[in-house]
Amino acid sequence: MIVGIDIGGSTTDAVILDNGSVHVVTIEANDPVAAAAGALGKLIETCGIPLDRLTQVAATGAGSRVLGERLFGLPVTKVNEFNAIGIGGTSLVGKDKALVVSLGTGTAIVSVTPERISHVGGTGLGGGTLRGLARHLLGVSSLSTLESMAERGDLSRVDLTVRDIAGGAIGDLPPGTTAANFGKFAADASSDDKALALMNMIVEVVSVLSIAAARAANQQDIVLTGKLTRIFRFMQKMKRLNFVFGGGFIIPDHADYATAIGAARAALSSRGLD
Repeated sequence: MIVGIDIGGSTTDAVILDNGSVHVVTIEANDPVAAAAGALGKLIETCGIPLDRLTQVAATGAGSRVLGERLFGLPVTKVNEFNAIGIGGTSLVGKDKALVVSLGTGTAIVSVTPERISHVGGTGLGGGTLRGLARHLLGVSSLSTLESMAERGDLSRVDLTVRDIAGGAIGDLPPGTTAANFGKFAADASSDDKALALMNMIVEVVSVLSIAAARAANQQDIVLTGKLTRIFRFMQKMKRLNFVFGGGFIIPDHADYATAIGAARAALSSRGLD
């Protein structure tokens, strides 16, 4: 039984794939080695799986490079992070071809085909951006609090739309299409309006970038993974994801843990190991 661990910039995820079941935990720790050990220990305790049933640790993410050859006596295999992202995302949706977008502290975009896995782009815009700006502009650190505020927000007080500029549609762009995020910052814009505009900016920029990458890579399906998929689900619920650019977005079950799952699956198949 293999444990997959993704040591990211903000959190560390650990998963065990057990006969079709997926056991997952997340912890926060600044030191990568402490984070990996803590995640593995918590996973063992939470799942009640004896250590001697585990055979290997498959580690990925920025912090994985500082791990030694063994963790809790288990051999550690390093997995290329982009391969872990690609394998994790496509395995969760049962496809062998897709664009996988990993939404973490920043955003990484990976194209997967049966022949190869390629890192095709990304952006520094992600969860780290959202948390940093929310703290600075609103004094808010909790994503739940930010969502509660955003539910009451009004984008028309913050974002400039095509309607504001042209009075109606421009070509195939509907009047409500965003022309400039934060481009119409009204003096009476509330904290709730700003919260919604922050989330909307992240979602729109990442979505448009992902669609452009999918076109360039000749991909039809876009699989969203990572912790920030939460705000995409939120914006879907708020009916704010109305793009005219095409593209099929998929958010699978266990999307938050896709990279750790991909690391475990890569080790099982020996695909994409460093």
